[in-house]
Amino acid sequence: MKMAIKRGIVVIIGLLLQLLISVSIYMFFIDHVAIINILFGIFSFLLTLALIKNSKNYSYTLPIIIILILFPIAGFVFYIVFEKNKNRSKTLKNIKQSEHDNQKYLVQDKDIEKEFDDISRIKYISDFTGYPVTRNNDIDYYPLGEDAFKVMLEELEKAEKFIFFEYFIVAHGKMWGSILDILKEKAAKGVDVRVMYDDMGCISTLNKNYPQELEKMGIKCVAFNRLNPIAGVIMNNRDHRKILVIDGKVAFSGGINIADEYININSKYGHWKDNAIRISGDGVWNYTVMFLTMWNAFRKDDKDFKKFKYDFSSKPNNSGFVAPYGETPLDEEVTGEDVYLNIINQANQYVYIFTPYLIIDTDMINALNLAVKRGVDVRIVIPGIPDKKLVYTLSESYVEPLVKGGVKVYKYTPGFVHSKVFVSDNKVATVGTINMDYRSLYLHFECGCYIENMDHVISDIKEDIMKTIEKSHKVTKEEASPRMLKSIWQALLRLVAPLM
Repeated sequence: MKMAIKRGIVVIIGLLLQLLISVSIYMFFIDHVAIINILFGIFSFLLTLALIKNSKNYSYTLPIIIILILFPIAGFVFYIVFEKNKNRSKTLKNIKQSEHDNQKYLVQDKDIEKEFDDISRIKYISDFTGYPVTRNNDIDYYPLGEDAFKVMLEELEKAEKFIFFEYFIVAHGKMWGSILDILKEKAAKGVDVRVMYDDMGCISTLNKNYPQELEKMGIKCVAFNRLNPIAGVIMNNRDHRKILVIDGKVAFSGGINIADEYININSKYGHWKDNAIRISGDGVWNYTVMFLTMWNAFRKDDKDFKKFKYDFSSKPNNSGFVAPYGETPLDEEVTGEDVYLNIINQANQYVYIFTPYLIIDTDMINALNLAVKRGVDVRIVIPGIPDKKLVYTLSESYVEPLVKGGVKVYKYTPGFVHSKVFVSDNKVATVGTINMDYRSLYLHFECGCYIENMDHVISDIKEDIMKTIEKSHKVTKEEASPRMLKSIWQALLRLVAPLM
């Protein structure tokens, strides 16, 4: 924690210096403040018009517009600093270029395409997310982090060629210690071991020199989007993915990070309800390319990704459709939300959802309520014990319109739900890292796995949600309606919801 505080202080100092410079410039022109206010007012007005015209989601842009109208100078500076970082950040430029260069490795099989051509949900993923839909896969679903952890260790022990490891949070403890022991052993035997973690996600768990420590062990390492006092205010895009690929044969993803609380050791928030999936088959390639694309944006180690592709041609092509997909803030598609909305909008019987955060836009609220009006059984499970009280208060503000619209919202009484799962109609599901909040849907790099017509997996996911609901408390309309002061506070929080 001391380390996190020190690093945070450095970034805050950098931010304050930048603000001080801005104030100094403002004071220098104080004699012409009226003219400056007029100019910034014009700029802000034009910028507001541009936002209204080009916005992909008004719920996301509305807070920015309000700030621009009420505080033209502050709003203009806020927009330039936070919203235009895609054009200013070298890191994001490199990632975008890497995504463009390596799209060639993600090719849709034409025979499989003919099979799903009339299924619009799958067609969207194939045509617009850039990730191919695959057929011959085996998938195992693990309803708890500790269940997945055991299998992860078993698969890591089998590694012979490479291990690709990309997680938002890595923390010292039993989980990371057990994994690290295997990684060191494999690296010593010549296995290509690569570790990538998010620098912000690990600000309180790893020291800033941890990449060098891993390199000394023979483990290649990248800390994603390193924090620094100068660029600190334009580093809002984080790597929230959870990916483990071993020899191209097997991949893991889901909600769990690499810290003991995710396997219910020393959890501060009661029972930690999380999940993961293990996939073996052609779908592993999507995760492999996802990892290598991000890795080569920082370290250009690979001229040809194909050497990491495992040949599953001998595997019988008799499974349902599987499409691991990535979410990036650098393109025009809002992939994560669109996948969710497609599932909701095409549901006929039920939609069951796990999400730790419920900070949603009007499109999502309307889709969920409209599904109920169509006769669809819509259930959402959220935490009973919050990890972030401010965010939880904001999430509760979105429970009210859902419950009043007929959506059944449950709070997981024993603790914290961290899973990010949709399942519908006994035939479609998605499991991954994408929360139902603005950060996951618009700002972070994320991943998910779309699954259709794989009965055993869909059944396992549905069973997990139903068992969790049995341990949860159903929110009533009375509970969902806050008192006046809390309602006002929640309304104010919604103004900054895109940043939370």
